[in-house]
Amino acid sequence: MSSVLKMIDEAQLEADLGYRFEYLTEFMGFSAEDIDTIHGAAEALAPLVPSLVDAVYVKLFSYDATKRHFVPRQSGYEGTIPENLQELELDHEQIQFRKQHLTNYLVKLVTAPYDASLVAYLDLVGKIHTPGKGSPNINVPLVQMNALMGFVADAFNATIFSLGLPSDHTEEAIRAFSKLLWLQNDLINRHYCQTV
Repeated sequence: MSSVLKMIDEAQLEADLGYRFEYLTEFMGFSAEDIDTIHGAAEALAPLVPSLVDAVYVKLFSYDATKRHFVPRQSGYEGTIPENLQELELDHEQIQFRKQHLTNYLVKLVTAPYDASLVAYLDLVGKIHTPGKGSPNINVPLVQMNALMGFVADAFNATIFSLGLPSDHTEEAIRAFSKLLWLQNDLINRHYCQTV
């Protein structure tokens, strides 16, 4: 059985964010039903967001290769900054500032409409961690971003399993969030590949 071969403009995938996102969602099968599942999980996930954020930062603080990126001043943060890695603790006000950003990000994932504005936001999340596109003092290597996304994906899965949903709802949620995080991961990785 033969199917129709869809033609993709590969140069446009690199130049046009909307075209890229549309291609990825179609290829992965990220559907309106997936978005409904993600939005439907918001109420159940909301109380768990603080512990998920804390778990992410405990993990980031477990390695010098990830913790060191929180010593320089973060964009938008006006308070005091730690002088060195040893001085930086999880209760530092710059980390509280960063935790609030991660909380806002997670809330946006499960509540915002999946439109051009959200796609631009997801792309910005990728941009701001890359050399020359975010804070000039922040240069997070791609291996660290991939490690973080893998940890976040597993944390989402564990959180979804902990909700005690019927098995079909659990499966739908796991699949929807997995696709979403792969979309986000692409919008991170693409900025490390760009030379402009």
